[in-house]
Amino acid sequence: MSLNQAEVIVAGHICLDIIPTIPNRNVSTDALLVPGKLVDIGEAIISTGGAVSNTGIALHRLGSPVKLMGKIGNDLFGKAIIDVLESHSPLLAEGMIVAEGEASSYSIVISPPGVDRIFLHCTGTNDTYSAKDISFEQLDSAKLFHFGYPPLMRCMYENEGEGLVDLLRQAKERGVTVSLDMAKPDPESPAGQVHWRTILNKALPHVDIFLPSFEEILYMLYPEVYTSFIERAGSNDILHLVDGSILSMISDDLLAMGAAVVGLKLGEHGLYVRTSPNANAIAGMGRCAPEEANIQAWCNQELLANCYQVKVAGTTGAGDCTIAGFLAAMLRGVTIEEALRFAVGVGACNVEKSDATSGVPTWDEVQARINEGWDHRSLTLSLPSWRAIGAGLWAESGREEGNRDE
Repeated sequence: MSLNQAEVIVAGHICLDIIPTIPNRNVSTDALLVPGKLVDIGEAIISTGGAVSNTGIALHRLGSPVKLMGKIGNDLFGKAIIDVLESHSPLLAEGMIVAEGEASSYSIVISPPGVDRIFLHCTGTNDTYSAKDISFEQLDSAKLFHFGYPPLMRCMYENEGEGLVDLLRQAKERGVTVSLDMAKPDPESPAGQVHWRTILNKALPHVDIFLPSFEEILYMLYPEVYTSFIERAGSNDILHLVDGSILSMISDDLLAMGAAVVGLKLGEHGLYVRTSPNANAIAGMGRCAPEEANIQAWCNQELLANCYQVKVAGTTGAGDCTIAGFLAAMLRGVTIEEALRFAVGVGACNVEKSDATSGVPTWDEVQARINEGWDHRSLTLSLPSWRAIGAGLWAESGREEGNRDE
């Protein structure tokens, strides 16, 4: 299969993940990372990370023909990235760009069992990635173009996001469905200091499906609210403070900026999705738009899918794999309810392994597990105006009733 036969092209950030195996000691990361302390750990898992690798490989494992467009250096880490990609399929490495004299990106992932991970990250070649690195003609026969992690790519966020806007605009002009994922930058870094609301106002008119995490987008759009959440929680773990009103507020803003479908990853609490009330916006989503008969069913939806119950080995790549599940479902033309359930199903399978993608099975295997009555986690978020509409699936009552009345 050559690049022009790919159904999905995944572009943007890629890195090498070095994941030390940490025994389950029922201690916090603060207790592990003590200056001068020697911590006895296991062997390191070496895998690729970043949106290009995580979402791309997950889509490949789910059965979608995928090509990757990432950028690496001609160094040991870059060669390791190619080796990992080729171990999944030689075709996955075909679109990779090798930049002479530049350092490949890498992360050291501190991921104790049952605890959210910490990343020590070098952006490397991702900082020089630009629209010039995209073979846009390869998008002409693809259905979906997914771009990930612009906050970790300097050329994407500098000059008020000029590079990101140009890249997304050119992709959208090719007729593909454009999907965008984010990453939370270090607040002390240049990416953490830019005005992300300005960038998103310019970028989202060229985006069909926008899939950030709750923490990322809260930090980017409402930094004061983000700080207040941190203060209330007493830590960076703020997801238990999420409620229906703030989810609606964020999605209102993002839909107004131009996205047709907004998904907010909520970690162990699941996936929230809100869609445009404008049928033309849904119909204009490119080659992955719902069929004409199903467009109305995708309009003006506000849904949340609970996570499935699993034994968590590690959370690395969970959000990227959840995205892969949602995009794979859209590629297959399923209902929005089925897309949410499948997305959280893929995310749940992922966290049963400690690395970013090896837990992802085939499409049929995920579907079989769901159909067999896979138990959901309990809903613990405050959603007073929502109601259950099926196993593990919730809808904002006023919006759901409004759709039904139509």
